[in-house]
Amino acid sequence: MRILYGVQGTGNGHLSRARAIAPHLAAAGAEVTYLFSGRERDQFFDMEPFGDWICLSGMTLLTANGKVRTLATAQRNNPWRLWQEIKNLDLSGYDLVITDFEPVSAWAARRQKVPSIAVGHQYAFHYDIPQTGDSIISRNVMRMFAPAKVQLGLHWYHFEQPILPPICDLDEHPSAVIDNKIIVYLGFESPDVVIPLLKAFPETEFYYYCAEFNQAEDLGHIHKRPICRDGFKKDLADCYGVICNAGFELVSEALHLSKRVLVKPLHGQMEQLSNALALEQLDLGSTMDELNKDSIGTWLKTAKQPHCQYPDVAKAIVEWIMAGDWSSPGSLSEKLWSQTNQTVAKSYQTEEAVTSS
Repeated sequence: MRILYGVQGTGNGHLSRARAIAPHLAAAGAEVTYLFSGRERDQFFDMEPFGDWICLSGMTLLTANGKVRTLATAQRNNPWRLWQEIKNLDLSGYDLVITDFEPVSAWAARRQKVPSIAVGHQYAFHYDIPQTGDSIISRNVMRMFAPAKVQLGLHWYHFEQPILPPICDLDEHPSAVIDNKIIVYLGFESPDVVIPLLKAFPETEFYYYCAEFNQAEDLGHIHKRPICRDGFKKDLADCYGVICNAGFELVSEALHLSKRVLVKPLHGQMEQLSNALALEQLDLGSTMDELNKDSIGTWLKTAKQPHCQYPDVAKAIVEWIMAGDWSSPGSLSEKLWSQTNQTVAKSYQTEEAVTSS
């Protein structure tokens, strides 16, 4: 089977899912061409698993200081250029297009009538799941940004909908936890704001990963680290908890490793606001609307450990795709949730019962 796999490059969560799925596609004998869009080619890293990959402009989201930059985003995204990329992408040699919220591959597949399967967290929002901060515009973006004939949404719980558990890109086995070690990954926040907050907790060792850092540097209990997949995975394996924005993939990996989570959602971004709401409703993590010392201090003292071990969703999706019967994703959903640790379900069902009584 010849597959074009399109991956949205805004943030690193989509890439992490692709990294988890890629070896299973290779093992299954699929011939895969990977297409990435949403950032410049030199801004991607650790791309060896994807061979001779394609980079296009696509569409992206621009942010600053924890908020969406609406005007800058509109100026960056050129509809005419997007249309030219869609029109010029030749899919005549492919049997299937897989898209992880990547618009060029998705719309080219629709235009050329090539079978397409979408895999990603954004597709869960087509169902009745916790949502907040939405609008007519955000709903239409979710629905039309990267459509596909078959859509596999991912989330931390199924919410009685035919969606799948998360895909976790993890190489490290859980290690002995270092009780005062915290991973910080706040890609949408300024280090000039984050570092002064972390200085208020000298008893805690913070490993702060940021794209603005060019090299590793230790400032007492604050350990500045440049973005590095291998180093990040090793630190994630033995940390006590994670402070991050409310993206989906890193939180999923943290939950799978039973790490405590504190998230600060990106303002103006419906997906992250809804993720924060879901974390609270599922009692899986803590949230803060703004970066502040009190929220971090309270979380460090009182955070509960989650238990959400998920099965190998990437392998199951590839097996399902290669089997060729794509008419019933609901059966795949049921199979995977039956293999998932049910602490999540019990927590959510208990809250539902209290609310309805």
